[in-house]
Amino acid sequence: MNKTTKYKIKYGRQEIIQSDIDAVNEVLKSDWLTQGPTVPLFEEKVAKYCGSNFSIATNSATSALHVACLALDLTKGDLLWTCPNTFVASSNAALYCGAKVDFIDCNKDTYNIDVEKLETKLQKAKKNNNLPKIVMPVHLTGQSCEMEAIFHLSKEYGFKIIEDGSHAIGGEYKNKKVGSCNYSDITVFSFHPVKIITTGEGGMALTNNEEIYKKLKKFRSHGVTSDIDEMETRPNNEIWNYQQVCLGYNYRMTDISAALGISQMERLDSYIKKRHIIANKYNKALDGLPLKLPFQHKDTYSSYHLYVIRLELEKISKSHVEIHDEFIKAGINVNLHYVPVYRQPFYENIGFKEGYCPESEKYHRSALSIPIYPTLDDSDQNWVIDTLKKLLN
Repeated sequence: MNKTTKYKIKYGRQEIIQSDIDAVNEVLKSDWLTQGPTVPLFEEKVAKYCGSNFSIATNSATSALHVACLALDLTKGDLLWTCPNTFVASSNAALYCGAKVDFIDCNKDTYNIDVEKLETKLQKAKKNNNLPKIVMPVHLTGQSCEMEAIFHLSKEYGFKIIEDGSHAIGGEYKNKKVGSCNYSDITVFSFHPVKIITTGEGGMALTNNEEIYKKLKKFRSHGVTSDIDEMETRPNNEIWNYQQVCLGYNYRMTDISAALGISQMERLDSYIKKRHIIANKYNKALDGLPLKLPFQHKDTYSSYHLYVIRLELEKISKSHVEIHDEFIKAGINVNLHYVPVYRQPFYENIGFKEGYCPESEKYHRSALSIPIYPTLDDSDQNWVIDTLKKLLN
């Protein structure tokens, strides 16, 4: 192929094959497009894969994060802490509940939440009687946070844990799948097209706690229940087949999306293996360049949703922005994951300032996500590698 500037290699993309199309077509020809039998089958398949007891599919990961916060009773006056090195949806979910948000800086190697900084912040918060109700670790790039240490801190300081695993389905922590919820109350996945598997748009919340599961289910669907044990007794059976028992939302996933998800799950492990092959090729080809390559913690097996390089700008004649723009001119879509959340105008307008989390700011000034996805072939990956070498030399 003649690779001109009109040709694009994305930083991430979905793969849709005939079996996916057939699965969706089967639902389109059925009696159910939504609220049918396919969503529960998808939920069961993901929960079984991850080793969790319960799961609730939603129309996006943002919705799943929101209902996760609601299910843990986050409300006005409460605090949620997360890492700023994430997409805005992580912290926005707390604001939707009327709660406040604060941030813990990232680790210089994993770019995930720094456990030592978390502990220090908890110690200070305890003295000030200002502890968080929820801590939300984010598994950036698909590499799990140090969940066992965070879990032990939760027992000492009394907070709940939501794992934002939007990048991480198929990854592992201490030989258990991310989503097993061994060290958390809830784990959330994303099925956006650039993620590991896709349902078009979609998300899922997993838990091992039945009471949390029941809350997730109600909040996902208008706060409505048909469970007789959850309904109020009314005279003359005035309301008899369903009741709204809390304020919920229409966050349901369609059967169409779930059918695509079920089909994609069949290839999840092969996708992860291919991502590791691509990452290993990058590791070898880019070694020795003025870059910091991704660090992998010994307790984790990453899903490699992203492959993030850090430019050693003091050794390079071009700026961060110039390197980014030269990639785009070459027809290669690279991206920045992420600008620290609190540096967004909305968050600065509610009081956050530059310098709040120095390591996260240092990270974002030099980070670039270069292409990684299962259908990235050798010739296109070689093009990415050769382009990067030319830009740095």
